[in-house]
Amino acid sequence: MPLSTSRRAALLTSASLALLAGCGSSSDSSGGKSAPARVAVVASTDVWGDIARRIGGDRVDVTSVISDPDQDPHSYEADPQNQLALSKAKIVVENGGGYDDFVDHMLKGGHHGTAEVINAVDVSGKTAPEGGELNEHVWYDFPTVAKVADRISAALAKADPGDATAFTKNATAFKAKLAPLEAAEAGIKKAHGGEGIAITEPVPLYMTEASGLVNRTPAQFSEAVEEGDDVAPRVLQQSLALFSGKKVKALVYNEQTSGPQTEKAEAAAKAAGIPVVPVTETLPSGKDYVGWMTANVDALASALAK
Repeated sequence: MPLSTSRRAALLTSASLALLAGCGSSSDSSGGKSAPARVAVVASTDVWGDIARRIGGDRVDVTSVISDPDQDPHSYEADPQNQLALSKAKIVVENGGGYDDFVDHMLKGGHHGTAEVINAVDVSGKTAPEGGELNEHVWYDFPTVAKVADRISAALAKADPGDATAFTKNATAFKAKLAPLEAAEAGIKKAHGGEGIAITEPVPLYMTEASGLVNRTPAQFSEAVEEGDDVAPRVLQQSLALFSGKKVKALVYNEQTSGPQTEKAEAAAKAAGIPVVPVTETLPSGKDYVGWMTANVDALASALAK
């Protein structure tokens, strides 16, 4: 949902400070000599920033433009400090698919010929279904995340050949942690495949689809919520009937974009005794990517088991 002018200004200030901090240099405290330069990486959100940090370890400086769970990437407007960080980046990790267009606008407007740009949607190979829209939330698709991890590792190795072996090792270790998540999805599919769920936005659909679940929400409802538009009364009634009619086993709710219509859906689900599974688009405070996704999959499995 669009942010208020005052809220956006506050968030831009927060992001700017984070970017300035990410552009600092390091030194050796024992002799005053500068430490070997780390590879500067800019990620559009802390989701991809966390993954880059897991792979790069102490050989990277990662700046995540959006790192506040209350920020909405769809409506984010970048500022000159973002441009400064990008001008120093060797690697840029963006989501793509229209999710973080501010990165593309800045890359086109500045001089970033030396930065390697990794576009997660392009790496995924996913395209919009015929007559439909692309679901750009590819970080909920674990095979895509594994592909992006490999691309980040390769880009880091190109920027810092001396540490290529470490980057490959870190990427392999990170991908190994994705295997239990895919196994958990397979477990849900075995136990609950074909069961219906409702959503407020398409954010978790790659995860729910891999788990064999069927989204029964009218497309007009989730699309309107994602775009910050009003839901037509008829569509809202159809959506609420999913709960009163017990046609779904859970509501998977994007708690970063709540409003009157989504709150009505949440209230209707709770009134009908249908579990609500909250999800977010960016990392919750104190979580890394794997811990975050583990909690999401576990919460989904727990809700369906009720």
